[in-house]
Amino acid sequence: MQNIQEAAAAFLACKRVAVTGVSRTPKTHGSNNVYRRLRERGYEVFAVNPNTGQVEGDRCYPDLASIPGGVDAVVIGTRPQIAEDTMRECAELGIKQVWMHRGPGAGSTASL
Repeated sequence: MQNIQEAAAAFLACKRVAVTGVSRTPKTHGSNNVYRRLRERGYEVFAVNPNTGQVEGDRCYPDLASIPGGVDAVVIGTRPQIAEDTMRECAELGIKQVWMHRGPGAGSTASL
């Protein structure tokens, strides 16, 4: 089993990364910070939020399957009920690199 450093290195080796839970109100969501940091570091990053078509000035996708060409990795930054569905979608799409962002409160992992 990988340790946290090995897991992080494997994840960060992926260059096409989707971030779920990115919000239209970026000051209140950690997913937006993750999205910006990855973009600033040269990753090809895709925002995922089914409730809007644009976030941070970029196109936003309703789900992972809608991203043209797919992605290599996903950062899940949504509440637990949605995170579970996103994990299923990752499995269906064959996405093996998934990182659950631990936000304030229960974070994404409370029910998983």
